[in-house]
Amino acid sequence: MIDIIDGEQFRSMIRYGAAAIQAEKQSINDLNVFPVPDGDTGTNMSLTIGAAVTALAEAKAATVGEVAAVNASALLRGARGNSGVILSLLFRGIARELKEKTTMDGVDFAAALSEGVAAAYGAVMKPAEGTILTVSRLAAERAAEVCMEDTSFQSVLEQTIARGEEALADTVNQNPVLKKAGVVDAGGKGFLVILGGMLSYLKGEPMAETGESAPEVREKADFAEFDSQDTAFAFDTVYIVRKASQNIDLAPLRAYLDSIGDSLVIGEDDESFKVHVHTNIPGEALTESQKYGTLELAKIENMRTQQEALAAGREAQSTDDLEQIEAELEQGASGRAERVIAPNEKPFGFVAVCAGAGLEAVFTDLGVDGMVSGGQTMNPATEDLLKVIDATPAETVFVLPNNKNIIMAAQQCIPLSESKKVVVIETRTVPEGIAAMMAVDPDAEEEELSQAMVAAARRVRTAQI
Repeated sequence: MIDIIDGEQFRSMIRYGAAAIQAEKQSINDLNVFPVPDGDTGTNMSLTIGAAVTALAEAKAATVGEVAAVNASALLRGARGNSGVILSLLFRGIARELKEKTTMDGVDFAAALSEGVAAAYGAVMKPAEGTILTVSRLAAERAAEVCMEDTSFQSVLEQTIARGEEALADTVNQNPVLKKAGVVDAGGKGFLVILGGMLSYLKGEPMAETGESAPEVREKADFAEFDSQDTAFAFDTVYIVRKASQNIDLAPLRAYLDSIGDSLVIGEDDESFKVHVHTNIPGEALTESQKYGTLELAKIENMRTQQEALAAGREAQSTDDLEQIEAELEQGASGRAERVIAPNEKPFGFVAVCAGAGLEAVFTDLGVDGMVSGGQTMNPATEDLLKVIDATPAETVFVLPNNKNIIMAAQQCIPLSESKKVVVIETRTVPEGIAAMMAVDPDAEEEELSQAMVAAARRVRTAQI
């Protein structure tokens, strides 16, 4: 049991925490439905603490206080998204408490974590329970209790994590959005993963490997359950402003930003402040903030389109994808594979999504013309569906998604196909797709055929194990 840690140990613990969340970032993304179901909490928290690891590798900080200061500064500047900014605030408060410390024991850690929680709550305009704030607060309360009897750093950290896990499990009951999705809070989970990685270092356990995947069976939100139009504010807006002066009062800015959006968090140090806000007018948020200093960096992402992509089973694009997107744009249409357009040899054709040769054979026997490989956890993109639709030799092509996460991607093909009329039969499972095909009457009119297929699919009840 390690009772006291020094600066080098603290530096290594942060590195272990960063590796832990890097390894589990996708499983955390899969929980991300609050405040907006855009599936990026794990990525944001991983990139945020990753910036601190880079800074610490270059810094000559020796004491616990010096390491904490470098860590906090890098986290603030590298913070991404709501969760990343709150994480930076937690460590900012920790750094403030450890400022003069050479080493740290359990009592120091408990006091530092309490200061971090206070900093996070103070910066969030409208704190919501059942989030990373709740998890960190209850964990800090346990740390404060334990250190009264046991001053060992490792012992206090272990008890802190244990209480955090209890609090995390209860977040699903505290937050209506989490309850609807049946998952725990992503930010709270990410914070505990980081603390768990830090504890692994103290226990002498191997550091999680970059790219290590989370377990196959894991808690996961169904993003298709959420309507992107329910998202009140579309743009996730994060930016850094270098202060015009150290004593600047940000209260008027907080009030203004709160009037044009939500999920507002502002973190600051002596030189800069970082804003996270959800708003429909990001340009006005940036303009108003420039009254307080010089804009240094900004990141704006459309959460509605991200949510729609996740609901369709695709990966949500972010500003981290800009280089790849720019390369694709430069390549242009000439660099893309030419799509095959089949002649309209018959009035109706059928395309089905399924996985495996066995199911493909079943759908082929039922008259399906084209297959798209996909299903649960392996959702095809709209482009994949469109290629098969255009290659179907029919004037009207009926598409069977056979998974509710694929329905939206299939619907995007309706306006995109220039050579075919696309009709999406919203089948949610393979048995529904089979029933729909069994109802096909080749002599029926399009509307009659569509109604018959939908009715047949809706009569099916499916159970999965």
